[in-house]
Amino acid sequence: MGFVYAEIELISGDDLALHRRGFLSEDKIKRIKVNALADSGSYMLVISEHLRDQLDLPIIEERMAKLADESERRVRVAGPVEIRLGNRRTTADALVFPEDVEVLLGSIPMEDMDVVIDPKHQRLIENPENPYVPLTYVK
Repeated sequence: MGFVYAEIELISGDDLALHRRGFLSEDKIKRIKVNALADSGSYMLVISEHLRDQLDLPIIEERMAKLADESERRVRVAGPVEIRLGNRRTTADALVFPEDVEVLLGSIPMEDMDVVIDPKHQRLIENPENPYVPLTYVK
């Protein structure tokens, strides 16, 4: 199986909250479409500092992140950010790397949106068992 990418939309969660409360017009909501690597080996959303700046996401905390090569790095966590793919959405925090890194869509937001990797067609799709409404397990 090769790499699977998906075009996702990232939206400032704070802007969405301000819009819902009538303090920000819809055209002022910060959002960006990006091509993200669907990475089931990663847990979270990973973005660059540049994307964090564009969305004006606040820093929430710092955390240690273990990379694929087993090295560890201290990174900042920003959010909330809404992630949209097709008819699915979730709100998550993002690990922020200072350099220009590839956007990674990790397993937690993928599971929350109930999307799966289709290895045959190398794409990220709505779960075929629940194509219209995402399913969430609560037990």
